[in-house]
Amino acid sequence: MLSNSNRYWEDIARSWRSTPQHHLWRRHSDAVNSALFSRWLPAGTEILLKTDAFDEAFGEGLFQLLASRAQTVIAMDVAVSTLREARLHHPGMQVVSADVRNLPFEDETFDIIVSNSTLDHFADERQITGSIRELYRILKTGGCLLLTIDNPLNPLLALRGLLPFTLLRRLGLVPYYVGRSLSPGRLRRELQEAGFDIGEIRAVMHCPRVLAVAAARLLSDHASASGQERYLQWLQWFERLAALPTRHLTGNFTAVKAVKAARSGPA
Repeated sequence: MLSNSNRYWEDIARSWRSTPQHHLWRRHSDAVNSALFSRWLPAGTEILLKTDAFDEAFGEGLFQLLASRAQTVIAMDVAVSTLREARLHHPGMQVVSADVRNLPFEDETFDIIVSNSTLDHFADERQITGSIRELYRILKTGGCLLLTIDNPLNPLLALRGLLPFTLLRRLGLVPYYVGRSLSPGRLRRELQEAGFDIGEIRAVMHCPRVLAVAAARLLSDHASASGQERYLQWLQWFERLAALPTRHLTGNFTAVKAVKAARSGPA
């Protein structure tokens, strides 16, 4: 379908380049992601893959953090213009045009893979599980997969999943195509069946995202710099909800740290 095509994501990249009001929300998203991955990323990694370059093309992104932990950072994306934009911001980042469902890398290539909300843009859950197996294939034995994906246990995201994308886009509730996702329990099972050992599962980004994004757009145009900073501090307050038993109802994303286990050979 069009949402999964290179052309669609090229159009999205052009739209975001001409829409500067996204920058305030991107700052919050980058802050939440950086806090998560700075906890999970080991130091002294040789080669790291990030499965999209959207964060780095349209915000500060994660490159500085990733480059502080890995000798080589490679970002892939289906949209060449997104890769080009990311390289303008981060010349030290290597880029590759690729689709996570059919990766052009050899087996056991990467020490770390960071997949930040890449797998929640497909219409079919089988494409998610197939992508997980592709990530397993290219990860070195003992290597880490750090993955985030939309959390369908969040009631607002569950409601969003019941509505047609065309309606959601017309109402301004989503900026681009969002597809199927997996619950935390289902995600754990699929990763384990692919051969991963699960290290940790967390719920992250606990603000009411639809409202927060809309407010960020408004404040980007009309609030002072100090007002924007106060808004970002207020958004960070919601991350305290991660400590509560209800965290998988308030979190917008499920985050997983998984390790590629060695396959058991025949006895």
